[in-house]
Amino acid sequence: MTKPHFYITTAISYVNGPPHIGHAYEAIAADVMARFKRLDGFDVYFLTGTDEHGQKVQKTAVAKGKQPQEFCDEIAALFIEMCQQMNVSQDQFIRTTSQFHKDACQAIWGKMQDAGDIYLNKYAGWYSERDEAFYGEDELEVRPDGKKVAKSTGTEVHWMEEESYFFKLSSYTQKLLDYYEAHPDFIQPSFRKNEVTSFVKQGLKDLSISRTSFDWGVKVPNAKDHIMYVWVDALTNYISAIGYPEDKQGQFKKYWPADVHLIGKDIVRFHAVYWPAFLMSAGLPLPKRVFGHGFLLTRGEKMSKSVGNVISPQDLVSRFGVDQTRYGLMREVTFGQDGDISYELLGNRINAELANNIGNLCQRTLSQIAKNCEGKVPKPDILEDADHQLLDKAGQALLIAVRGEFEKLHFSRAIEEIVHVANAANLYIDAQAPWTLKKTNPPRMATVLFVLAEVIRNLGIILQPFTPVAANKILDQVAVAANARDFSFMGSTHALQPGTALPAPAGVFPRYVDELQEKTA
Repeated sequence: MTKPHFYITTAISYVNGPPHIGHAYEAIAADVMARFKRLDGFDVYFLTGTDEHGQKVQKTAVAKGKQPQEFCDEIAALFIEMCQQMNVSQDQFIRTTSQFHKDACQAIWGKMQDAGDIYLNKYAGWYSERDEAFYGEDELEVRPDGKKVAKSTGTEVHWMEEESYFFKLSSYTQKLLDYYEAHPDFIQPSFRKNEVTSFVKQGLKDLSISRTSFDWGVKVPNAKDHIMYVWVDALTNYISAIGYPEDKQGQFKKYWPADVHLIGKDIVRFHAVYWPAFLMSAGLPLPKRVFGHGFLLTRGEKMSKSVGNVISPQDLVSRFGVDQTRYGLMREVTFGQDGDISYELLGNRINAELANNIGNLCQRTLSQIAKNCEGKVPKPDILEDADHQLLDKAGQALLIAVRGEFEKLHFSRAIEEIVHVANAANLYIDAQAPWTLKKTNPPRMATVLFVLAEVIRNLGIILQPFTPVAANKILDQVAVAANARDFSFMGSTHALQPGTALPAPAGVFPRYVDELQEKTA
């Protein structure tokens, strides 16, 4: 039976500097979704990478005394290292300086040109080098120092005039509005759709899509002095990565259109307006969904080196560990909205839910099995109503609830469903008191411990997208075979085999202790 396909992408990261917590946040979110879909029976392709062209990259390289390609090689290596550190399971890490990508950019340019949507003219207007974006007068404001900046990003703009190729974006105004109406889930969350629709309804202007004032980019076909606007280049990575235009391996036919582009809220316009217009012009299908997530904040403020409130991915991993960092970031912030993070918030969350709840459940259950059941999966006696209720919560009902939240990219709510089951299991073990049953009713003790081991098995399976290493350690401790860990094994029909020998129990989620607080206490 052929598996259903699922293609997920992150926004490729601009290589103007080392990766920061926002890059890690997005990569982890996409990885969590990719892992979930794989476990749920999908043939997944997960793409991430680096966007390496543009004036800003060239200027930064020159300022550092490097050639642009040398600079890009160094920074791209840092992003690859970040993905490895965060246990991100991408199928491909694309770099836009790759020749196959340049070929794809020229191919889609040719398609848009053949459609009559590209023409040569002169551009004059306000341009933000940092945003790689053009802004109209109504999108600008003047700072107290007299400099013009973009209202939406606060970045400085300068007046630019040069010969440029233009894309007839204006002719796609109604086509895009019609598409948004026919596909209400195309832009998510819904409030981002409202923002984009409002922007498009104002009427779109033709878009300058080439530059002549610098040369670090993809060459425009048959126009040696022009390079492509970086967003034509960058957005094309989503199809170049899977073989467009030749598709020699059949991946483009297999995976396109993408199921979801996972991006930051600051680049929704490029993905929800420019990209679909380019694809329409080229006669290609549109992605199914563009999801713009929010920013991570500290005490309500954006992180800034000048303010001194930056939290790096490496800081989090060194304090909490990789799995705990992944869990904390996905749990603490409602995905799609801006949200605060701090060492204190994440530490408290990790302790409350991983160490004290899930970790404690595993430790005390497995310790009692080791002590009272010869270290083997207990043999259950007659199951009572309380047993059935807990097993039902931890099986298919949990999977259905979590799957529903994943379809909406509500990662925090998905974790909440898992935590509810762990809470119920801890209440169950307290109520059943197997340590007392050992003396009064050993068969009932065995039944209770079997039920708890089953709950732990299901929790281990469903936690894998968030905490892949720790979840598999949990599954190792209840002797679940490596080929019995996907979501088809959730529920009581795939229960543990009584009598199976279990390894010695070991803690999986240690409690986090702030060493600085300990020293000052």
